[in-house]
Amino acid sequence: MSAESKSERAYRFLRERIDDGRYVPGYRLVLAQIAAELDVSVVPVREAIRRLEAEGLVTFERNVGAQVALQKEAEYQHTMETLALVEGFATSLSAPRLTADHLARAREVNERMRRTLDDFDPHRFTELNLEFHAILFEECPNPHVLDLVHRGWNRMRVLRDSSFSFVPGRARDSVAEHARILDLIERGAAPIEIELAAREHRTATLDAVLAYQSTHKPPTDATGARTTTEPVSEPGDAAAASASNQEAQIA
Repeated sequence: MSAESKSERAYRFLRERIDDGRYVPGYRLVLAQIAAELDVSVVPVREAIRRLEAEGLVTFERNVGAQVALQKEAEYQHTMETLALVEGFATSLSAPRLTADHLARAREVNERMRRTLDDFDPHRFTELNLEFHAILFEECPNPHVLDLVHRGWNRMRVLRDSSFSFVPGRARDSVAEHARILDLIERGAAPIEIELAAREHRTATLDAVLAYQSTHKPPTDATGARTTTEPVSEPGDAAAASASNQEAQIA
């Protein structure tokens, strides 16, 4: 197996911090600062940022530089709000068609989710979360509604690896809410009651993520502009005279 390149290491370093929320939307990515943390020149960092920009996770603005993409937050919120509506409805339509086997499988998945809480892996938890919900909505008899649910989940994969990276404490509540939804289905609750429970379950995660984001925004000065550490020169780097020049070359 070949050794990991400096560019790949820089990419992984940045991607992990974007995914888990340490670098929130709008966070300034200063090449010299990141290069110093990784003990590399700014060249592999610039390559990693270009890759992230191509993936839509980083934007570049002249005279500002590279920063974690802002528009993803609005897209995430809109996708979650839409998914709450269509998945809640799909689950209520599916509920009368769910057998004892469906419910047993869903409870087994939820138990596996519960067992992950002590050694929490957000990515694995999210995989199990989709498996759980798919059992409940896949029997939806309306193909158009079901298509919208699939599109919503697929869009979520593009926007974010896992909401629970931001709010791991939300995972325990999520498991408890799963159990309540299953209880409602098992006792034959009214469709609207099931729909609302599934919808509120989704919006509770959204609310938790938005609350997290509101308390983890980059600091601003008196004018409301984000405060950042200005880039410094990279001595010995033949590619540029200064880190700010390196940032300008990303565009």
